[in-house]
Amino acid sequence: MEAGGWHLLEDRALLAQCDVQAHRASGPGGQHRNKAETAVRLVHLPSGVSVEGKDERSRTQNLRIALARLRHKLERRAYRPPPRRPTKPSRASKERRLDAKKRKGRKKALRRGHGE
Repeated sequence: MEAGGWHLLEDRALLAQCDVQAHRASGPGGQHRNKAETAVRLVHLPSGVSVEGKDERSRTQNLRIALARLRHKLERRAYRPPPRRPTKPSRASKERRLDAKKRKGRKKALRRGHGE
């Protein structure tokens, strides 16, 4: 699969490409959180992107959160801005610019005392 389409894969296919690691994380939840290894780290092997889910007490909820974060990161990496098409100024805008320059030049010439 090309690098740009990983975020479009189904959950199982995306998880198959990942190294799933469970570990203990600190934070709200106190004893219940510290006892069990409920935090989940996903490392997407083809791209090297790493994300963590450690917000909840449940490992399955954290896995779901980590998967959503991974999908978001992969989507951001796959974005390519649309090609920029160069534009050129219209004839009217060129004329307005030249008129403004002429007016400014006349004003400066009058200040110097070298009026036209």
